[in-house]
Amino acid sequence: MMDRLETVEIFVAVAEAGSFVGAARRLGRAPAAMTRAVAALEDRLGIRLFNRTTRAVALTDAGARYLERCKG
Repeated sequence: MMDRLETVEIFVAVAEAGSFVGAARRLGRAPAAMTRAVAALEDRLGIRLFNRTTRAVALTDAGARYLERCKG
């Protein structure tokens, strides 16, 4: 089980990479683990952080605000 700091690190990596696969490569993790971690974070926060399609991952407005708070 991942701790909260690790989950936030994964969120930031996905946001910066623009993809779960790119973030997984950067952190040396499986893409599925990245997806699960972000989904758990979204559930915990009660907001959607990313809009996902088969080709792209983009921050929602709430996700962009959360990213700023994480980096600030």
